[in-house]
Amino acid sequence: MVEWDIRKLQILRTLRERGTVTATAEALRMTPSAVSQQLTNLARQVGVPLLEAQGRRVRLTDAARLVLRHAEAVFEQLERADAELAAYVHGEVGEVRVGAFSTAVPALVVPAVRALRETHPGVTVRVREAEAQEAYELLAGGEVDLALSLAAQAPTVGDVRFTRVPLLADPLDVALPRGHRLARAAEVRLADLAAEEWIFGGSGPWSDITRGACEAAGFSPRQGHSAAGWTAILAMVEAGMGVALVPRMAAVARGGVMMREVGEQPPVRHVVAAVRRGSESGAAVGRVLAALEAVASGLG
Repeated sequence: MVEWDIRKLQILRTLRERGTVTATAEALRMTPSAVSQQLTNLARQVGVPLLEAQGRRVRLTDAARLVLRHAEAVFEQLERADAELAAYVHGEVGEVRVGAFSTAVPALVVPAVRALRETHPGVTVRVREAEAQEAYELLAGGEVDLALSLAAQAPTVGDVRFTRVPLLADPLDVALPRGHRLARAAEVRLADLAAEEWIFGGSGPWSDITRGACEAAGFSPRQGHSAAGWTAILAMVEAGMGVALVPRMAAVARGGVMMREVGEQPPVRHVVAAVRRGSESGAAVGRVLAALEAVASGLG
């Protein structure tokens, strides 16, 4: 009977995710030599090679993938054990660390925290603002307990590490200068703005979302200015420097900006929450998820 070592299995799983010994060492705050030594010991314990050279890198053998397939069930069960133990010891008391992208913090997380203070004052929420992709890296690394992000940046549904919870389809509206010819229209077609200068980030999810929505309307947006923050984007729209797609959750009233709905299949961005698989049974995490779902249902 093999004497399994959970820590060594975690190192092997991280290597599968990160791809190199160096990246694995950085993620786990170990030295590369320590990672290599632990994996060598694990291979000796199980009695089969787990790694094979591939140029300057290493790849997992079929035996290693077999080991990890069974290990995932162990990790899930351990998450459940942690969650149930916390519920037993603390009951309605617990701390949940939430990683969320910028516009989700005021629109979803803050209202959920306010509601929890009234209904479950023993549940503490610690918020960490993070980029969409970073939120899942923090979740996988155990640095947050719940991640809020965009579906386009989330791990696939088939990723066995996480349980995903759809929260909201956030509509995208068009921000126009007050003096724009379409500023008073009931709704706007994106195709009518094909000749305009657009304002959006140079890269990242919002660039992809803007380009994708415009291309679905039959044109490629001409980027007049690049900005990532909504304050900067709306200030430039107000100054007549261009137009922009703005998620309804992120819209902030400005006197010189007119927000108009997009007609004919308006674009949306899908907001999802995710937890490590098994931890959703924990009382505190479940309370936070329920509060977020309640706030999202009010916005939908």
